Amino acid sequence: MSVNAPLWREISNNLERKIEIKQLRPGDKLPTEYELSHEFMVNRHTVRRALSYLQEKGVVESTQGRGSFVRRLAEPMLLSRRPRFSERVRARGQEPSTKILKLVVRPADPDTAAALDLKLGKPVIFLERLRMVDGEPTGLSVHHFSFDRFPIFIDMYRTRGSITQTLIDSGVPDYIRQKTAISARLPTPREAELLHLPRHVSLLIRRYTNVDGMGRPLEHGQASGTSEVVIEFPDILND
Repeated sequence: MSVNAPLWREISNNLERKIEIKQLRPGDKLPTEYELSHEFMVNRHTVRRALSYLQEKGVVESTQGRGSFVRRLAEPMLLSRRPRFSERVRARGQEPSTKILKLVVRPADPDTAAALDLKLGKPVIFLERLRMVDGEPTGLSVHHFSFDRFPIFIDMYRTRGSITQTLIDSGVPDYIRQKTAISARLPTPREAELLHLPRHVSLLIRRYTNVDGMGRPLEHGQASGTSEVVIEFPDILND
């Protein structure tokens, strides 16, 4: 350690460096106070000062009884009538990607049937994806489409890798968000593992319905993540 810097600062710099080079990633649990005290040969008060400093900077978050975790920064999620994940991420200078977790045909449950104006039990395409930004998992999304309307959706999506392009090639040039319902809850063990999140960090859940250019129900979906929602209102011009 440098003799010119306080011991707690040496510890905080070391941890920040590990986060910077992705040796520690968002959601990772930091070593315990005891482990850090042993590693740096300092007392726990010095370790607590380092962790407190990192928490003040927003680099880590600490919860009594659970420990300290590398904080996952919440990306702003703008509510709009034309939500496009890839376009929005690229506009920020980042690289979006998705991973298929499940892509099957199954019977419509009551919520999906009502949202898509289908009879209960009619076949629907069920697509679950892991969303990533610059290789880091940021959210989970679930999408439902009528199988009768898009019978070759699965093959087309596997080829194109994009819902928007698949819909365009299926004769749906545009679609908009009809409604969104927002809630929050703690992640399930599976969600926490996929998103690399500690179990005490809440997920923001957005359930939505998209319609096509004729106003017909097109998609019933759900997006889960740690994003914060930003709502922008149009300017009101005075007469």
